[in-house]
Amino acid sequence: MIVEASKFVFTPPARLAWARRVLIKPCAGYPLSYPVSTSPELLNTIVKGIRKVSDADILIADGAPDGKSIYPTYQALGYSFPRVLLLDVKDSIFVEMENPLVKFFATPTFWAPNLALRSDFLISVTPFKVCGNSGRFAIANLLGLMPVSKYKKGREVNWESLYALGIENVLADLYFTLPFDLGIIEARQKFFYTDDPTQGRVEECGKILIGEPYEIDREASELAGVDTEHLRLIKEGGSQLED
Repeated sequence: MIVEASKFVFTPPARLAWARRVLIKPCAGYPLSYPVSTSPELLNTIVKGIRKVSDADILIADGAPDGKSIYPTYQALGYSFPRVLLLDVKDSIFVEMENPLVKFFATPTFWAPNLALRSDFLISVTPFKVCGNSGRFAIANLLGLMPVSKYKKGREVNWESLYALGIENVLADLYFTLPFDLGIIEARQKFFYTDDPTQGRVEECGKILIGEPYEIDREASELAGVDTEHLRLIKEGGSQLED
C-alpha cells in the first residue's frame, strides 16, 4: 500500500495487538540523517501506533557495518523513545538458522540474533534507497541484523563474505530464512547511490509504502524504475516452496 507521507498514521495489523515483543529494524548503520537513515519521526509514529493497541515490549535494533558500537549512531540520529529499548545487534546471542529452500541461491544457513527469533512481530523500516539498478528496501534492510563478526573477511569490515556470494542471491535467501511480518519504506525522498551508501542523489517523492516486505519492495522498485534482482529470485523461491 502506498500512502501520502503527510497523512501517514501507523495503524498496526490486528495480529500485532497479540504480540508480547515487537522488534523494529531501522536503517541506522551510519550517523547521517534521512534519507541515508530511517528518520526518528517515522519511528516515533510507529511506536505511538503500537502503543494504541498493545503494551508489548518494543525493541529497536541495528548493527554498525564496521562492527563498532551502534549507540553513538543512535544518539546522532536522535533515537530516543519512551518505553522503547534500543539494542546493538552485535551484543546478541546468534543462532544458526537453516534456509528453508532446498535449492538455495547463496547459502544454506544464516547467523541471526536471538532477539529476532524471540520477538512476536518484526517490522523493517527503511528509507527509499536504490543502489545502481537494484532497490535497497525492506528486505535489504535485514542485512544489518547479520553479525559482522561472523561474515567479515580477515581485517575487513562489513559483511564481505556474504557479498562474495552475490548479494542479490544472499538477500533472496535471507527473505525466506528470516521472514519479517511488515515492511515500511520511508519514501518522502528517493535516494540513489552507487558505491558509497552515504553519498547520492535525492528526488522528492512524498510517499510511505507499508505492507508485506516482498510486496512493497516490488512496488518501490516499480516507482524507482529498477529491476531488483533479488525480488525476481524470491519469486522463484516462492514457487519452489509451493512445489
